[in-house]
Amino acid sequence: MRVLSLDTTTAAGSVALVVDDRVALERRGDSTRTFAERLPDDIMLLLDACGVPLAEVDVFAVACGPGSFTGLRIGIATIQGLAFVLERGVVAVSAIEALAHAASVTSGADIGPATIIAPWMDARRGEVFSALYRVAGSTPFDPDRLVEIEPPAVGDPAAILARWNDRSGDFPEVFIGDGAVLYENLIRRAVSTTRTPGDRAARTAILDPPPLAGAIGRIAAGRARRGEVVPAGGVRPLYVRRPDAEIARDKPR
Repeated sequence: MRVLSLDTTTAAGSVALVVDDRVALERRGDSTRTFAERLPDDIMLLLDACGVPLAEVDVFAVACGPGSFTGLRIGIATIQGLAFVLERGVVAVSAIEALAHAASVTSGADIGPATIIAPWMDARRGEVFSALYRVAGSTPFDPDRLVEIEPPAVGDPAAILARWNDRSGDFPEVFIGDGAVLYENLIRRAVSTTRTPGDRAARTAILDPPPLAGAIGRIAAGRARRGEVVPAGGVRPLYVRRPDAEIARDKPR
């Protein structure tokens, strides 16, 4: 199975080709250029480097959010267009979930069954997109590898940490994402005051965000084998927060 996957939730984004659960090639994008300028070339150059014609892609995968509204719209529309022309199915994957899967296979971190992972993406305005997952111990990137404890949401980092600190046994041992890196000092202070006894403060890992297209493609491959694909028009973005344009529009009311 060949899966072409695309992530446009960040300024750089990434594109990857996954072949039979293996990332054949993954490339970050050029954050100095817009997605509209570079996406077609990024996709075709990657496929050319792999020696795989576009027509031989079996499934398309795309990050459905959260992230930049413009980036999400362009990325989803690009994948929808390719899938529609080639009559292929699409798997939409949350970028938050992809981050958690990537963290669950990171070497050097103390990760095993029951480890709690918190993906944090910078949502601007002093907020982060967040979620909580527990590692179930199945095969890496398998759809059943992670159990969702808290769904994707957006909020103030300090408030999120305070809420998690009040939850018995659910404080994360691993944080990942640009939001986690940005608020590392805040996280370290919260970890030092958690109710959980022991040396958790020393064991808590804060991981840099990797390019996500490869993880998205591997997750999509597992879901595609289960038949969890949708037609091109069935992809729905995961915004989590309302677009600025809608907020501005509703203010006069």
